[in-house]
Amino acid sequence: MMLTVDHINVYYGAIHAVKDVSFQVEEGEIVTLIGANGAGKSTILKTISGLLHSRTGSISFLDQTINAVPAHKIITRGLAQVPEGRAVFLQMTVEENLEMGGYTRAMGEIAPSLERVYEQFPRLKERRRQIAGTLSGGEQQMLAMGRALMSKPKLLMLDEPSMGLAPILVDQIFEIIQRLHQSGTTILLVEQNAQMALSVANRGYVLETGRVITTAPAADLLADESVKKAYLGG
Repeated sequence: MMLTVDHINVYYGAIHAVKDVSFQVEEGEIVTLIGANGAGKSTILKTISGLLHSRTGSISFLDQTINAVPAHKIITRGLAQVPEGRAVFLQMTVEENLEMGGYTRAMGEIAPSLERVYEQFPRLKERRRQIAGTLSGGEQQMLAMGRALMSKPKLLMLDEPSMGLAPILVDQIFEIIQRLHQSGTTILLVEQNAQMALSVANRGYVLETGRVITTAPAADLLADESVKKAYLGG
C-alpha cells in the first residue's frame, strides 16, 4: 500500500477538524476526497505532508510511518503536495519556481527534471523567463503542479486544483491530471468540484464535518443519488 491513513484526529486549538479518519491509496490510483467547505479535506493533506500533526493514529507512506517526520524530509521520500491557492513565488520567474521545487535533488538531476516538466507543460517552457506573478490563474496552477513534480514524487497530492479557474481551464487542468496519472504518478486529489474529481478518480471518500461518511469506487459515487443531491447538483 502506498499510503495508509489510520484513525487520525486533528485539532485547531479546541476545534476538532478531522475526526477518526482512515483511508488508503494504492500505487497507480487516483483517489479523491470530496466534501463541502470545512469538511476537513485540506487539513488531511496538510497532516499527511507534516505541516499539521494528528493527536492519534498513524500515517504510513511506502510502509514507513511518517507521523514524526518533518515536512521537508517527507518530500525527499517521494511525497509532494500542490497547495490550495497555488502559492507560487510571485516575484520569481517560472524557471526559478521550478528550480525551487527541485531543491531536494542532486544538481545533475535538475536539468533533466526541468525538461520532463516542460514536456508535460509546454506553456511553462514558453513562459520560463516570465515573472510568475504575471501568469494567468491556470498557468500558475500548472506552475504549482510542475514545481511539485520537480521532486519526482511517487505520490502527488493536489489540493483544490480547479479553485478560481474558468470552466475551460478546469477542463485543461483535469486533462493534465489524467496525463500525469497515465505516466505513472499516483494521485491523491482534494477537490470541491466533485463531478470532475469523480470523473477521473478510481475511488472516492466523502467527508462531512471532519468524518468519512461514505467510500466507494468513483463510478458508484457518481451514480449514488444521495451523493448526487449533496455534492453533484443532482
